[in-house]
Amino acid sequence: MQRSPVRSLVVLDADSTLIQNEVIELLADEAGRGAAVAAATEAAMRGEVDFAESLRSRVAELRGVPTSSFARVRDRVEPTPGVRELIAAVHERGGIVAVVSGGFHEILDDLAPELGVDVWRANRLQAADGLLTGEVLGEIVDAEGKARALREWTTQYGIDPRCTIAVGDGANDLRMMAAAGLGVAFNAKPAVRAQADLVIGRADLRDVIPLVP
Repeated sequence: MQRSPVRSLVVLDADSTLIQNEVIELLADEAGRGAAVAAATEAAMRGEVDFAESLRSRVAELRGVPTSSFARVRDRVEPTPGVRELIAAVHERGGIVAVVSGGFHEILDDLAPELGVDVWRANRLQAADGLLTGEVLGEIVDAEGKARALREWTTQYGIDPRCTIAVGDGANDLRMMAAAGLGVAFNAKPAVRAQADLVIGRADLRDVIPLVP
């Protein structure tokens, strides 16, 4: 039986978009360094520093955090209001939902399938002997990595680029928003709101549903 073509692609950022939290801050709390990492994350999301460089410095603060803390962090993660309704609506209309994140597979690999996300990409944390080393494994998913993921999924699933939507809040989402048919600033920083095709002010992903082809 021939599969129906995929009609649309909705790509969501993870931290502060798919979920209400910043996972790296939750992990840093485990090391007692949450406040310092939160300040660095805010600067990165405003676009004041290079994202990859900032991520490496923030991950360095996680050195020594036990991998057993992942379970506690997952328990603290709060999905953004309306996320399940949005994902259901995209599926009902023959589309797929993707997540691309400057955060971490260690949390997203459990969360994404539970929410009904179809495909996702994120960074991986290096660990040894049950402790984080403070380093990121492999190439960092930065602004260009997010845009590249959107383009790859568009090609992979044979989707009309005009039927792609990218939703994010931080400066590292701007390139994927520009690569999409529609770039949506969601509860976003001022620089992102200024460059987006559309701005959604309140933190409820149901507001994205009317935009889905």
